[in-house]
Order: sequence, then structure tokens, then C-alpha cells
Amino acid sequence: MNFKRSCITGMSITVSLMLSACAYMPTSGPTAKSVVRSGEQIGDQAAAKAAENLEQKAVIVDMDAHISSVLGQRSQRRLFSETWRDSVEPNVVGSGDVLEVTIWEAPPSVLFGGATNAIGASNARDVKLPPQMVNQDGTIQIPFIGAVRVRGRAIPQIEKEIASRLSRMANQPQVMVTPLKNNSSNVAVIGDGGLSVNMPLTAKKERVLDAITAVGGKISSRTSIQVTRGSTVRSLPLLSITQDPRQNITLRAGDIVSVLNQPYSFVALGATGQNNELPLEAGGITLAQAFGRIRGVNNNQADAAGVFVFRYEDADTVAQWDESRAREPHGQKVPVVYRANLRNPNTFFYAQNFVIQDKDIIFVADAPAWKLQKFLAMVGAIVSPFNTFSSSVVNSTNAVNKVEGW
Repeated sequence: MNFKRSCITGMSITVSLMLSACAYMPTSGPTAKSVVRSGEQIGDQAAAKAAENLEQKAVIVDMDAHISSVLGQRSQRRLFSETWRDSVEPNVVGSGDVLEVTIWEAPPSVLFGGATNAIGASNARDVKLPPQMVNQDGTIQIPFIGAVRVRGRAIPQIEKEIASRLSRMANQPQVMVTPLKNNSSNVAVIGDGGLSVNMPLTAKKERVLDAITAVGGKISSRTSIQVTRGSTVRSLPLLSITQDPRQNITLRAGDIVSVLNQPYSFVALGATGQNNELPLEAGGITLAQAFGRIRGVNNNQADAAGVFVFRYEDADTVAQWDESRAREPHGQKVPVVYRANLRNPNTFFYAQNFVIQDKDIIFVADAPAWKLQKFLAMVGAIVSPFNTFSSSVVNSTNAVNKVEGW
């Protein structure tokens, strides 16, 4: 009996020590209260002092219909067709282009005279001038009339001017201008993996997909196409262009088309069905889709009210729900934690508009009872050997007592 009492006493001491150390049990991350508490310090003296030390406190934002709508609209990309008017413009000549000029003169040829026939009349004569490159000043040289301005003009306009100026000296001249080399009306196409081409524009009116075909390379669901025209830059997923012909816009001279295969990804941590870094398509995915990919939350471990998305947002965006951030410099990044409560059925509607961005972290906190479950499992693992050993000792003692006649 004394031994059994000693075992029980030792077990009680052990349990007491474990209870005191319960707060230090390992977890998969901060609790929901810890996350919220770290953001609630904004605006108080602690946050002001931290700001002086160039430390930023996170802004805690509860996910609701307004938040998901604002973020959903902001994540929608400007379409090519909305940014640029898909108008067909005539091809024009530029400096560096190589032109060939052919001139016909009706008989009797006066300026470009040829052989005469039996009655003394000269036959019609054509003269093909040597190929010429358009000068930096935008002109070419034509015999008898000198410099002709061709830069920025279409081929029919050039032919008409040359014929008009020659008509004062030649007999009913006709002119044909043939572009031999297009050095000015090009589109730079930059492919994935260092591939690039300088694609000339022709009368076909090449479009975005023509440029992608010209450069070749590997494409996938993560491929996005970026078009730079002047100071304006727009990008769309390749899938959006192939599914919507309006986005396959006509290219213009000087455009830059880039084929991007960026390694966009997000990270899932905590009480999720899968802790991992997962890739993102070029078009992005919603929070609802992300939950599907990480196999939801761990039903035995997760706090359904403690689902968080960590990201850096522009101060201009955060200022819409935190006026104190309006004083931040333009372009300043602010740490934001979006909180989703999966116990609220409406959250699943909000999650369909909430777009996951590159480098986002989805974290699901442990339920408060999860520590207790782990503690009880630990206690059970320690108490079980005591019970087994104690029972064996008692049984052995009883057997000895019976043998000795006690």
C-alpha cells in the first residue's frame, strides 16, 4: 500500500509539473488572440514608439462584403482592349527602312528616253533606281527632283508625290515604291528563358499572338503577357487573350511584348490540411480555391475563427479602412492581416472574391482546446506506465502474501 501511495504521489507531482509547463507546449504558430493582439497596438503609445524605431505594426482587417469587394475590384486587371483602341493604322516609312523606286514613263519618253521604233517614237521605259535607305532626316534621293520626304508617310503617298514632281519633266510618269527592308516598324518580343526577336510589322497587321508565336518558348497556365506601349504597361494571363479575341490587339511600331513565366506562389501554414508553398496561376486564385488546394483546415486542430491572410498592401489601399495610414508616403507598403471567420457562413461568399496574391501567407491558428488535447495525450502517455507498473507490483505483493500465509 505504501508503494502504491508513493507511485500516486510521484504521479501527482509529475502532473503538477506538466500543468505548470502547459503554456510552453510546442504549437504550430501563434494563437488567434496573439495575432489580433499584435495588431491592436496600432495607434497607442507602444505603436508610436515602435514607429520611431522604424517598426510597423500589422493592420488587422476583418473580412466582410465591403473588404472583399474593394480587393476584388482592385485585383481585376485592366484589359488590353480597354487601355488601347484596336484601330488599324496604315504602315508608314521610317528612318532606316530600305526602299526600291521604279519609274515608268509613257511614250514618247522625254526624261527617261529609250530606244525608238520604226516611225521614230520611243517606247515606254521603266527605270529601277538602286535601293536606298531612308536617311536620318527622313528623305530619299530621286534623280531630277532631289530629296523626297518619306518618313512618317504611307507608300501610296510617297508614290503620288514622286509622280507629281516628275510630271513637270517626264511624260505621264508612274511610280512604284517597294519596301525591301523594314527596319523602323518593329516590335521587340522578349520570350521566357532569354529568347527574343525583333519582329517587323507588315501589311498583315500583326497581333499579340503573332508575337508570341514568333518568339516561341515554353508556355503554361502560369504564363502572362505584358505589353509596353510608350509609358503604359499592361499585363494579362495568356489564357485571357486566347479566350477573348478582343485582347489580341493589333501591335504598333515600338511596342514591347514580354512573355512572362513568373514563379508566383503562396504559403499555407498552421492547422491546415497541408503546410506547403503552392504555385499560383497567372490569373490568380481566390481564397476559396486556395482552401481547396491546401485541403481545407484540420478539423481536430484548427480554430475556425482564426483564419488569417498575411500580406503587404499599398498604404493607399489600407487608408480606405485605416485613416491613419493616409499619412504614409505614396507607395509605402503596410503589413496587413486579413481575418476570416469560417464559423460565419457568409465568409465563404467573401472568400470567392478575395484574390490570393504572390507571397501571401495563409495561416490557420490552433483552437484553444488543442493544447488541452495535446496535454491530456501527454499525461496519458506518462500515467499509463505508472498504472501498469503499479498494478504489477500490487499483484506480485498479493501473490507473495498468499504464499507466506499472510
